[in-house]
Amino acid sequence: MRRLALVLGVGLAAGACATAVPPSTPPARQTLAAPYVERAQAAEKDGRLREALESRQIALTVDPDDAAQRAALGGLQAKIEGQVAAQLNEGRAALSRGAHVAARRHFLSALALDPGNRAAFDALRDQTQDVELLSHTVRAGDTLASLASHYYGNRALSEVIAETNKLQPNARLTAGTVLKIPEVPGVTLNRPGARPPAPRGTQPTQPPAAPAPPPPAAREEPAEVNPVVAEAREALERQDYAQALADVDQLLASTPRNPEALALKKSVLYSQGKAQLAHRKYRDSLATLTQLAKIAPDYEDSSALLRQTRTRLVEEHYNSGVRFYREEKLPEAIAEWKAVLEIDPQHANARKNLEQSELLLKRLDERRK
Repeated sequence: MRRLALVLGVGLAAGACATAVPPSTPPARQTLAAPYVERAQAAEKDGRLREALESRQIALTVDPDDAAQRAALGGLQAKIEGQVAAQLNEGRAALSRGAHVAARRHFLSALALDPGNRAAFDALRDQTQDVELLSHTVRAGDTLASLASHYYGNRALSEVIAETNKLQPNARLTAGTVLKIPEVPGVTLNRPGARPPAPRGTQPTQPPAAPAPPPPAAREEPAEVNPVVAEAREALERQDYAQALADVDQLLASTPRNPEALALKKSVLYSQGKAQLAHRKYRDSLATLTQLAKIAPDYEDSSALLRQTRTRLVEEHYNSGVRFYREEKLPEAIAEWKAVLEIDPQHANARKNLEQSELLLKRLDERRK
């Protein structure tokens, strides 16, 4: 079949997703190292620097004379060192503000980039504390400042809530979103049902003659919480997205305009699509994020995630087609390139390879008759 392919002049098109079959055979070491080089480039482009570093190191182990890869490895190591230093600085700054949850996140990010980093390890072990986290379901009218006032008695600590939940300090809150409220060392944390702490700078002049009942806390009244919504939120917190969606859809079937259910569905779809993308389940992620786009096209950064998912899925099918072609499995290669065109009908290389492979397969079938 290879000889016939050469006679017909059928070759794979070069593209961003994969490299075409070259006209001449490269050196054996370069050929063996090429998949690791491609993997490193893709990982670095996506910001997965540790994975890129490991792939480049493997490529240089296979082909130690590759000067270009050696230079790329040095640049990547410098980039990692810079990001590790930045994460350490962010972690120390968070510690100085009492934001231990955020500090732990930064130190863990540093260790993810450089698992042997002693400074990050020591800071994580000796300086950060395990803190208690309360869950708060956002209601209409909630702001970061009002939550900080309610839970800490200090509106200035809104920054701690923002950092813990990876929000901007002035972020607008969406009803139905579940936030984590962290304990701040040295600050009394108001738990559900307890009386909110007095704002800073105020001192009671005289205790009341008789204990006064706590002020009504509307957000804690169980009668206002739909049990189906509560179950869906709990499922979302434990990352059981299928159950969360089932609960939300059950509620929307009876009350299609329920604002809490609609907001929660957007949050579930976003979290599920993002998780599927992180686990490289690109087709599942594409389906989930496409569903989210139909009801909320501008939700968070879902449009960017959707583009990223499409790109990854196209690359996956395209590269599989190249692999099958090289293994002389033409029907499988054709199926993969058809899948590419279903997602991206304008993909010129996939269309060209598909047409050439179908022509080759047709001529092979005619030859067998």
